[in-house]
Amino acid sequence: MAFKTTLISIEDVTHDVKHLTFPRPDDFTFHPGQATEMTLMRDGWTDEGRPFTMVSDPDSHLVEFVIKIYPDHDGVTEQIGNLAIGEEVELSDPFGAIEDKGHGLFVAGGAGLTPFIPILRARRKAGQLEDCRLIFANKSERDIILRNEWEGMSELDTTFLTDDEDDDLPDGPVTKETLERDLPEDSHIYICGPQGMVDAVREAARDIGIPDDRIVTEEGW
Repeated sequence: MAFKTTLISIEDVTHDVKHLTFPRPDDFTFHPGQATEMTLMRDGWTDEGRPFTMVSDPDSHLVEFVIKIYPDHDGVTEQIGNLAIGEEVELSDPFGAIEDKGHGLFVAGGAGLTPFIPILRARRKAGQLEDCRLIFANKSERDIILRNEWEGMSELDTTFLTDDEDDDLPDGPVTKETLERDLPEDSHIYICGPQGMVDAVREAARDIGIPDDRIVTEEGW
């Protein structure tokens, strides 16, 4: 099923990430962590749908997205970056394998943070952030999405990693030793980001004895 809606707000989150807000279409229901295929109703782009995660509360009358823009790719996200208020998009039925299965360690790389935004917000709202930890890896400090929000969640143990040796943050990548130190006992590990990072962190989780049914990833993106 296809759902049409129109853009009512677009704002900068970082130098290359946008926050987009639309009215939530009737019967468009989803769970925190799920995504939809968004298609732009622009000439030449109606066959170019791409998956993006909803970051809004499923009970809200709005549907919101946090999307990384790649202006040098001449693709869908470049077009999204210059959407005008009132432009129409089409959303598919929600889908996705990442959902809240219990407390645990959330490992995100770059825009792979997006499925965790609504899950962690919902847990905070419910007072269930205890025993949840976030490791968020980025190329540089300026790439960190919603840093103030994560630092403002006193119940959430957050670690930021970067590839930049000139800042004061720990250097990546996420290793087996990182997981052994930060994984809460008897918990899940959630992984989302570039496929190479997902594969490496999943193998590190297996190496320390985490069974596959406690490793939550989004395959096929």
